[in-house]
Amino acid sequence: MPYSRLFARLGLTAICAVGQAAAAAAQTGPVTFTDHIRPIMERSCWNCHGAAAQLSDLDLRTREGALDGGSRGPALVPGRAEDSRLFRMVAGLDQPAMPMSGDALTAGELQAVRAWIDGGAHWDAAAATSAADARAALEGGGLPPGAREYWAFQRPLRATVPAAEEYAHPVDRFLETARRDAGVTAAPQADRLALLRRAYLDLTGLPPTPAQVDEYLADTARGAWERLIDRLLDSTHYGERWGRHWLDVARYADSSGFEQDYNRPNAWRYRDYVIDAFNADKPYNQFIREQIAGDELDHVTDETLIATGFLRAGPRVQFREKDNPERRHDYLDDVLATIGRGMLGMTVHCARCHDHKFDPIPQRDYYRLQASIFGYVETDWPLLDRAEADAWRARNAEIDGRQQPLKDEIAAIEAPYRDRFRRELIEERFPANVQAAAFKPEAERTPGEQLLAAQVLSINSPRWDIEGALGPDDRERRDALREQVAALDAERPPPPDMAEIVTDGDYRFTPDGPGDSIIGCPECRIPPDEPGTFLHEADGPAYEAPPSYFLIRGDPFSPGSEMSPGFLSVATYGDPPTVIPRPDGRTSGRRLALAEWIASRDNPLTARVIVNRVWHHHFGRGIVRTLDNLGRMADPPTHPELLDWLAVEFMDRGWSIKALHRLLMTSEAYRMASLHDDAASAAADPENRLLWRYRPQRLEAEALRDAIMTVSGGIDLTVGGPPVFPHIPEDVLRTSGGKGLWCGTPPDGKSVVAPHEGIWCVEPDEPETWRRSVYVYRRRSLGFPFFDTFDLPDQNQTAAARNVSTVSTQALTLLNNPFVLNQAELFAARLERQAPGDAARQIELAYRIALTRPPTAEEAAVAAELVAGQSLADFTHVMLNLNEFLYLR
Repeated sequence: MPYSRLFARLGLTAICAVGQAAAAAAQTGPVTFTDHIRPIMERSCWNCHGAAAQLSDLDLRTREGALDGGSRGPALVPGRAEDSRLFRMVAGLDQPAMPMSGDALTAGELQAVRAWIDGGAHWDAAAATSAADARAALEGGGLPPGAREYWAFQRPLRATVPAAEEYAHPVDRFLETARRDAGVTAAPQADRLALLRRAYLDLTGLPPTPAQVDEYLADTARGAWERLIDRLLDSTHYGERWGRHWLDVARYADSSGFEQDYNRPNAWRYRDYVIDAFNADKPYNQFIREQIAGDELDHVTDETLIATGFLRAGPRVQFREKDNPERRHDYLDDVLATIGRGMLGMTVHCARCHDHKFDPIPQRDYYRLQASIFGYVETDWPLLDRAEADAWRARNAEIDGRQQPLKDEIAAIEAPYRDRFRRELIEERFPANVQAAAFKPEAERTPGEQLLAAQVLSINSPRWDIEGALGPDDRERRDALREQVAALDAERPPPPDMAEIVTDGDYRFTPDGPGDSIIGCPECRIPPDEPGTFLHEADGPAYEAPPSYFLIRGDPFSPGSEMSPGFLSVATYGDPPTVIPRPDGRTSGRRLALAEWIASRDNPLTARVIVNRVWHHHFGRGIVRTLDNLGRMADPPTHPELLDWLAVEFMDRGWSIKALHRLLMTSEAYRMASLHDDAASAAADPENRLLWRYRPQRLEAEALRDAIMTVSGGIDLTVGGPPVFPHIPEDVLRTSGGKGLWCGTPPDGKSVVAPHEGIWCVEPDEPETWRRSVYVYRRRSLGFPFFDTFDLPDQNQTAAARNVSTVSTQALTLLNNPFVLNQAELFAARLERQAPGDAARQIELAYRIALTRPPTAEEAAVAAELVAGQSLADFTHVMLNLNEFLYLR
């Protein structure tokens, strides 16, 4: 991290003199302990000098404890703030400055502390309670009265379908009742070709081919629409389209993010799992179970293990958890935020530091949820059968054992040079008290010094250039040892296919040896289950999850009570188990219990959230507009009875997403026209909240690119496999660094790696890269420019609904982007092959291929003039720029 942030974190930033802003901070009345000082103590002092911890033997919970002081003497001199160690340290007059967290007191707070001490430092009689009581009140936060009265926290009930005789479909009856009450009139049905294109783009993300158009038009028997829907749901391209929607929720990418942005060579297996799950119509409740606890199910397979990639799909930075324990809490927060927003429609992560400000989610619930997932570790898993995996691991373990003494010798040779660089850096950057803590033997450090030393000793510096500092003899010895290590590496068995998974284990491992893990750097991981690794052995004693604590104000260095696993109290009915013991004792069963609670019919949130999400993608807006927030700050549902009816119907139909598609797409509402001029309805409902006409929707970035390649005829429809790397100009690639993301000569000019290793190369725009956009490499630090232009969401966090902007760069991209121009040329060549020399037929075909309809007479005349005056490629380029091409109507 930047040194300025590190200084702030350690509390080393100079605090302004107390006199500054004194007038503005002056108290308007007497300073009392209860009203002015206790809040400061609770926030900044009692975490380290209270019931749970008493650093420096100092207890600040009572006046007597402050007067008695600790190992450095009394903290208070009543009547003399300038002589009181407490005031001098919080004011930054003495070192180390307090509080240690870096959350410095404001000028007004310092003025209050000064006035209180100068006034005698009296504790109010009513305030003489222990910090333990305050902590118990904080950790024991319950639900406010009436919390479950809010609609989202009540279990959905099947509402009675309204009587609207003109409609047979239950969805239409709910909608028509609301429309009638508001005085709006439903639009007529769209024509068959418009519906055909709508269904294809909606379910597969691809426009229909002329042959598919002819097939549908030839089917004039009753049920043709339903048969079309079934064909599209059976297409392998359905999973690619709808799996992409879920990958937004899962914050999926192929790189680790942050400044290093390491390549994740096997992340794509989770992407393919999602696509396959949608194609197979995996029940949604099972889909949830596998992604949260695929390693804990009664029947564990490679597929269910790969599914746990959901938990680790977010951004990770290279670090060793032993030296940066706070990072683990950041990643756990990422997981809880994704589960909360993506599956529960709740902003659970807002309760990390305090009770949720708007929804009845106490901070206790957050840390009970965290305890449910706390034992997870990220590792790579060989996709082999048991015997092959055992042999592979045993051979690698044997080579590791032979290499370790050699690596220890290398480390011993380099250690003096590394220590010298570290010492020079610390002496240059940090004040004397921090240097003293860093250089003191670990056994002699106080708890506060241990915190300082851990932060300082974990930093890296580019000046640690061991290569340039090694003496000739040391270099010769080191290089010889490296050659021996490399020779042993050459004896390793070929690496098998690997999956990036999550399972239970002890993340508190010993660094710099077998089992050492650098989270966020998959290629740095040691394969699982080797001697000394952090994964739990199946034949050992039953696994016990590491302790997880309530964190005061979310501070990893201010632990409160140990927490047991649990769920959102307001959404929990009955007494579901918080642990489901596993027969083999390999894992804790906590994540499985969490998954079962989320996937339960008794959970009032889960079914509503996914039904609302699917509705949004079909109709352009959710029944609740805020897809990832059904809480009190969300928009109210436009049709609450319909939402509950759909949720119950969804569960009754086996949690089948495909059955939900059929239900919604066979409604008259889905088949309404989008162009419907009704002034009265527009005046009564200008935002179309009551769905009186179909909402046009612009194609997402991936669907637009896929549609362009489909009409050009250049698309490669191969399903699954490693990502592809479409052309990005070299000057754009060089704006972003990252580790392991270059082929050829990277910006540093030092290393060359092969493109097949998952590196984004400066590749030409050729057919090998024209696969569907769901397979394009997802790099967090550098989005694919075409996708970014058309509103690709932030790949670092779960995304509910994509933003839809209309900006000039989109028009300029479609006009000038070399990829679009090339595809327009291919489209023209396709037309020339199918209708050589026949301009009228070419124009007819272009409209049928791109827009799924014939041109009007006026359109045909304009197109003919363009082809004659310019070229066929200019005409096809115009077709790719039409609004009608960009929108699902």
